[in-house]
Amino acid sequence: MFHVGGARTALFNWALAEQSGGRFVLRIEDTDASRNRPEWTEGIISALDWIGINGTNPVFEGPYFQSAYEPQHREAVAKLLADGRAYYCDCTREALVARTGSEHKGYDGHCRERGLTEGAVRFRTPDEGVTVVSDLVRGNVEFPNAAQEDFVIARTDGSPLYVLANAVDDITQNITHVVRGEEHLGNAAKQMLLWPALGATPPVWAHLPVIVNEQRKKLSKRRDKVALEDYRAEGYLAEAMVNYLMLLGWGPGDDREIMPWSEMVPLFKLEDVNSASAFFDEKKLRAFNGEYIRALPLETFEERCSPYLDASWDRELFSKVAALAQTRIGVLSEIRQNVDFLFLDEPVFDQASWDKAMKNAPEAILTGYLERLETVSWDPESLKQALEEVGTAHGLKLGKAQAPVRVAITGRTVGLPLFESIEVLGRERAQDRLRAALTRLKG
Repeated sequence: MFHVGGARTALFNWALAEQSGGRFVLRIEDTDASRNRPEWTEGIISALDWIGINGTNPVFEGPYFQSAYEPQHREAVAKLLADGRAYYCDCTREALVARTGSEHKGYDGHCRERGLTEGAVRFRTPDEGVTVVSDLVRGNVEFPNAAQEDFVIARTDGSPLYVLANAVDDITQNITHVVRGEEHLGNAAKQMLLWPALGATPPVWAHLPVIVNEQRKKLSKRRDKVALEDYRAEGYLAEAMVNYLMLLGWGPGDDREIMPWSEMVPLFKLEDVNSASAFFDEKKLRAFNGEYIRALPLETFEERCSPYLDASWDRELFSKVAALAQTRIGVLSEIRQNVDFLFLDEPVFDQASWDKAMKNAPEAILTGYLERLETVSWDPESLKQALEEVGTAHGLKLGKAQAPVRVAITGRTVGLPLFESIEVLGRERAQDRLRAALTRLKG
C-alpha cells in the first residue's frame, strides 16, 4: 500500500519539479529483498498515477531501480576504503555490548585501527566538530560529530546499506533537492558526510513534518486508514485528494482551500512548509471530496459513479436521479445506498431505520397515503401536498409523517429527496412498496 504521507511527499516534490522546470525522479529502492515484490512496485506506480504523477508529463523521470546501481555502490565503498574514510569491522552486537556494558551505546570505534581486510564496512565519522543540515523546512539542524557513531555502509557480503546506496544514487542521478519525511533527518546528517567524501556537493534538504491522527499520534498503518488505494476504492476523487494533501503543512497564504493543482503549483514554496506536525482530518478530506463531487459536470459524475453500480442497473433510470444524488454524497461509494431502491424489486430495510420511523401512527399514515396515490397528480409538489394532508389528519407535521413513507419506499431514513424519488419510482411500484410495508407492520 502507498501511505498518504508518501503521497504528500511525492506531491510536494512534483510541485517543486513543475515550477522549477526540473525533473521528478521516481526511484524504487529495492535492495532489501525481503521488502521487494513486483506487485508492491506496481502499487506505487499505480497510486502515483492516480494523483497525476506519471510519464505523460515531461517532468516525470523513471522508474529507476536501486538494484541496477549496485556496481556504483560497491565502487563508492571501495573509494571510501582507499581514501581512509571507511574501514572494515568484524564486531558483533554481542561483543559491542560486552565492551561497553550497554545495549544502547553506539559503536565504540574498536576496529578503526585494526587494519582488517574483510567484514562489514563502517564510515569513519569525524571525532570533532558539528555536521549541519541546512534544511528549508527546519532551518539549520546541528549534529555533533562526537554523538554520531561510525555507521555501517556495507554488509559483510559487500552489499550496500540504504544510507550509502541512497547517497550514491542521488549523486549519479544529479539530484539537486531531496524532499522527504522528517524521519530521514538523521540519515541526512550521515549523508552530509558521505557526499563530500564521494567528491560531490550535498543537495538542498527539506524534511517534511510527520502527519498525525486525531490523537496527535503519527499515522500508522496498524491503527489508521493510511493507504491511498483505500481512499481511491472508497470513491474519493484524485483531484480532491491532491488538493487536501497539498495543504498538510503548507498553505497558499490566503483563506482559500479548494483550489486546482494548476493554481497551487506557482504558489508552492518549501520555505513556507510548517515544521509542526500536520493533522490528517478525514472529515475535512470528506468535505473537500464532496465539494469536488458537486463541481463535476453531471455526465462526468454519472461516469465516475458507474463502478459502484451493478452492471444490470438501468443507466437511464439512474440518470433521472443523478443530479439529486450528486448534492448528497461525500464519496462515490455512497451512491449505491442512495439509489439502490430504484433497481430492487423491494427495498433492503435497515432495521434501525425501520424501528426509528415506525413510531408515529405508521399504519394510518401508510394507509392514508396509499389511498391518495391512486389519484394524485404525479409530480413532487403534488406528492408532497398529499402527504402533508394525510399527516395533518393524524396530527403530524410533514417531517413526522414522511418518516414511515421514506423507509417504506427506500428502506432507509435518509437519502434522496423523498417526493422526487417517488416520482421516479412510479405510481405502481410506490404503491407496492407501501403495501409491503403495511404487511410487514401487521406481521
